[in-house]
Amino acid sequence: MAKKQFELIYPTHLIKEPLIYQMSKAIDVVFNVRRAKVTPKIGEIVLELEAKDDKTLEAAVQFLTKKGVTVGPITHSTVES
Repeated sequence: MAKKQFELIYPTHLIKEPLIYQMSKAIDVVFNVRRAKVTPKIGEIVLELEAKDDKTLEAAVQFLTKKGVTVGPITHSTVES
C-alpha cells in the first residue's frame, strides 16, 4: 500500500464542487481529510491518500489537477502522523 499527504488549493469557482468524492469514485483510493480551511474565496485542504501503489496515487492527483485544483506534496510534517 502507498500513502501520501497532499495540499489541495481550490480556486473560488470550485469550492462547492465535490471533487474529492468524485476522485474516490473514479480512482480506487481511500482519502482522509487531515485539515481544511474553506472561505468564500479559497479552499485549502490537507488530504491523505492511500492506494495500492504510487501509480494509483498519481492518477488521483492527476484527476484533481485536471479539474483545476492545485495539488502539492507535503514534504514536512504539518499534521500528526
